[in-house]
This record gives sequence, structure tokens and C-alpha cells, in this order.
Amino acid sequence: MKPLNQTQISFTSNSVNESFGRAVVAAFLAQLDPTVADLTDMKTAVSEAVTNAIVHGYRDKLGIVYITVKIFENGKAVVRVRDKGCGIPDIQKAMEPLYTTGGEERAGLGFAVMQSFCDSVRVTSTVGRGTSVTLTKYFEPKE
Repeated sequence: MKPLNQTQISFTSNSVNESFGRAVVAAFLAQLDPTVADLTDMKTAVSEAVTNAIVHGYRDKLGIVYITVKIFENGKAVVRVRDKGCGIPDIQKAMEPLYTTGGEERAGLGFAVMQSFCDSVRVTSTVGRGTSVTLTKYFEPKE
């Protein structure tokens, strides 16, 4: 199925840019006329994915975070957050709640949060080449 509309952005993996990525995605998804709750859910999921790319993908180095957003006729939105960082050696383990490689200050709940707010979350990764997180959510029209 071909998207009705799509956009993409990229930005340096500075933590201050996390809110920029979230805002761009929210502004683009506004054309679906989502409920405030649905839009907030997706913003939260995107924040988690971008934060993972910055904190875990690039660790203490700067890199580029890429976000692609696609909107389809049936209200489906697909957001892909990608980095070219260190990659995830064991995706299944990384997706377990409370697992983190970010030290004690990290809760290890990012993937669990993404899964709770999206209809599907798909993660692909290659060690040394980066990670791609694809978030899919179906937005119901307001009544």
C-alpha cells in the first residue's frame, strides 16, 4: 500500500533534539486529526525510540538520528527511528522490561513503553551498523 503522505528528518544525536523529533512527528500526524490521547501516546513512543538511539545507539559519541513518518489511507501511521550506532547484540533481551545498558539512571522500560502505546513495534539491528525501530499505530477517526 502506497502512503498518502510522508516526511523524513535527520538531526544530530544531542539529547536536546529529542523534543524536536517528537514535535515534528506530532505535527505531521496532526493531519490524521487524532485524539489528544492517541497523539500523546505516539509522541511518548517516539521519544523513547529517539532517546534509545541517542543514549544507547551512539552512547558517548555524536551521530545522526533519522526519522521517517508515513501516513496511509486507513489511518495507519508508521514511524521509523533509525541510527547508525553500535547496534543491539540481543534484541529479545533488550526488549525485556528493566533491561538496560545505560547504567543505574536508566529504567530499562523504553521498549515496554513503545509496545504499550503502539499497535506494533518492530526492531532490527546489526552490531556495529545501527538499529531501526518501526512504530505502527492505527488512528481511529474522531466521532
